[in-house]
Order: sequence, then structure tokens, then C-alpha cells
Amino acid sequence: MRRFFTIFPAAVLAAGLSSFASAETLTLAPGQLMQSVLDRAQDGDVITLAAGEHKGSLRIERRVTLQGEPGAILTGNGEGSVIGVYGPGVEIRGLTIKGSGRDLQTMDSGIYLEKTAERALVENNRIIGNLFGVYVHGATGTRILNNVIEGLQNIRLAEAGNGVSVWNAPDVTIDGNTIRYGRDGIFTVSSRKDRFINNRFEKVRFAVHYMYTNDSEISGNVSIKNHVGYAIMYSNRLVIRDNVSYRDRDHGLLFNYANFAKIEGNLVAGGPRDDTPGTQEVASDERGMLPAASSSTQVGVRSGPGKCVFIYNANRNQFRNNWFERCEIGVHFTAGSEGNEITGNAFVGNRNQVKYVGTRDLDWSKDGRGNYWSDNPAFDLNGDGVADTAYRPNDLVDRVLWTAPSAKILINSPAVQVLRWAQAQFPALYPGGVVDTHPLIAPPPRPDAGRSLP
Repeated sequence: MRRFFTIFPAAVLAAGLSSFASAETLTLAPGQLMQSVLDRAQDGDVITLAAGEHKGSLRIERRVTLQGEPGAILTGNGEGSVIGVYGPGVEIRGLTIKGSGRDLQTMDSGIYLEKTAERALVENNRIIGNLFGVYVHGATGTRILNNVIEGLQNIRLAEAGNGVSVWNAPDVTIDGNTIRYGRDGIFTVSSRKDRFINNRFEKVRFAVHYMYTNDSEISGNVSIKNHVGYAIMYSNRLVIRDNVSYRDRDHGLLFNYANFAKIEGNLVAGGPRDDTPGTQEVASDERGMLPAASSSTQVGVRSGPGKCVFIYNANRNQFRNNWFERCEIGVHFTAGSEGNEITGNAFVGNRNQVKYVGTRDLDWSKDGRGNYWSDNPAFDLNGDGVADTAYRPNDLVDRVLWTAPSAKILINSPAVQVLRWAQAQFPALYPGGVVDTHPLIAPPPRPDAGRSLP
């Protein structure tokens, strides 16, 4: 049954008992009291907002579907959340939602999902100009699919909310969303068994920010020109696969007290600097795809992550078949990280392939297979795809340059060249550090970069 309300709000109240005797599809015109209708709704009702601007902040406690016809806009009153959901199984789709309050303490959001709102579905909405886009405050089993979420612009970072915040909400799926502006694209804390897949992040601080969230998946996402792509902190047993970080400013992947993760098939790439003489911006091809890499990338003409990967006190992780390209540092490895497997990766055109300051020897190869290094002038006389000699990304000279950057003016001096020759002739002179005993002659397949750029 479909019913179109064009009557005055008082008449809606009077008709309440008969209108909601069974599950119905109800269409509301702009200007009607939606909260009165929601208060009297029955489980299974479908409430459709007609095209136009609807005013007011809503509270939903029944298992209903709230949807919009094309052009339907729901505008809050500038205080609290535009839609607060407190009942299970609610579906919200097809709306433009804007006008939340700006109080971080009360978690003012476009859509706020309380713990009792488990199994909520938020799909195909435009959630624009709210403090938080969607706040999942303990709502287990929530699905957030194919929305455009844009936070507040031109405000201080400390005053901004996140595109999607997840707190203590297991089994959440966030899939296919485009998230811009605000603090972090997705921020999760104290959760587990969540899936963040196929999302696109632009103009935020961290695209994905993990804190104390275990046994979860991050895959197929694209982060473009943010401060950090994927910041993984205090979280265990994650799968991080097939993500792209393109020209993020500080780090593509950051691991801090993250353990037992599988990091596979990710692409972290910078691009030529806009202001470098004789170079041009890396442009997408005619289909808007990420540019292809080249092992002959010119050093010193990049614009992108300071570090493709930063690994700080992160243990027992597997880094396999990733592509790290055109960063200031390919991998910064520090603070006693133990038991990490780093094999089958490609390090292409980074200014420094590895920064590791320590005394322990680390072999980044396993079962006769190491990594590809674009600056490794090695030979493969037996044709097995593995270089005949080991590759060391760091030596005594590198350590001097890290601790005394002004020494770079001596990098081409005869004394430095003699020191490097002596290390090559007498391996005992090498400091402890990273060595790849089975470096690859050719890079592995570059992860799929068929994702559109702005």
C-alpha cells in the first residue's frame, strides 16, 4: 500500500491508528512532521521523502526504511545529529543529509547509530557538511555502502570529525564509499572483525586509521593526496590487501605496534614534483587511471610520501608482493621490530630504498626469493631470476648521512668512494643492517592500478 500525505500534521496524528495497522509505504511531502510519523511507525514500514527540502532532526526506534526520492534533502537544525538511530534493522537510503551540530563530545553526525541499532544499512546517500558523517557507536553488523560523505571544510583539524567513526562495533562493513574532508576518512577503535573495502579517500588526514581493532580487513581502497594513507596502530591479525596510496604526503602505510598482519599487493606511489625544472606532473591516462611505473624513474623528481612504509615496533607481519615507488624513503624500519617477512616486493625509484639504523642483521628474503630493487646493478648468469650477489641498501656512508645530513656535500668525494670500495672488498666492515641475499632481477607484477584519479 502506498499513501501520499498532503494533509496537515494534526490530521496525521488523528489518522495514526488506522494508517499503521500493517506495514505500509508512506510518502511525505516537504513541511510535514516526520517525527510524528516515525513515532507511530510499525516494523517494516517504508517511509519515503518526496523531492525537496525536509526540515528537522529525526529519532528512529523502529525497524523501518527511510528513503528519498531523487532530490530529497533532509536538513538538521544545526544541533545534535540529523538522524539518530536507536532500533535494529533500520535502512537509510537515497537521501541528501546535512546540517548536524558541531559538538565533538556529543558525536554530532549526519547519521548516528547507537549500540541498539545493530544491523543498520546506510546506502546510496549524500552525507554532506556534517561534523561526523556516520558514527557507528557500538552498532554490530552495520553496513555502510556506496555513499558520498563530505565533512566540514575550512575548519581546524582539531575541530573536525571523521567521515565514518566506528567504536566497539564488530562485523561492520564499509564498502564503496567516497569520503572527503574532515579529520580521518574511517577511524576505528576497540572493534574487531570489520571490513573496509573499495572506498576512496581524498582531502583528509588519515584515509584509514586503526586503533585497537583486530581480525579485520582493509582491501581495495584508494587514498589520494592525504597526509597518511593507512595508519595501523595497536591492532593485530589484519589483512591489508590491494590498496593504493597515491601521492599521500607523509606515509603510504604506517605500522605502530601492529602485529601478525598480512600486507599483500598494495601500491604506494609518489609522482614528479610540480616545481622541478624539466619535469611535469604525472598525469592519468585518457581513462583516468594511475600512471604506469618505470624502473628507470629519475631520482629527485618525486612528489609523494616521505616514507612509503614506516614500521615502528611492529612484529611478525608479512609484507609480500607490494610495490613501493618514488618516495623519499622506501621503508623506514625502526624500534626493534621483530620477525617480519619482507619478500617479493618492488622498491622502485625511491631516494633511499631503506632506512634502518641498528646493529642486528636482517635478511629480507625467504626460501630463495627476495625483493626487486631498481638501483641494484646485479647480474643473473644462471638465468634463475635471482641476482648472483646480495643487495645491501645501507652502508656506513648511509648511516653517517642520516646522523649528519650536512655530510651530503662529501658524497662524491674520493674518500667516500674508497670507503664504499673497501666495504665491498671486506664484508666484515659492513655494519649490521638489512641485506637481501636473493634479490630479484625483475620486478613482480605491479598491483592493479586501474583506479581513477581526480
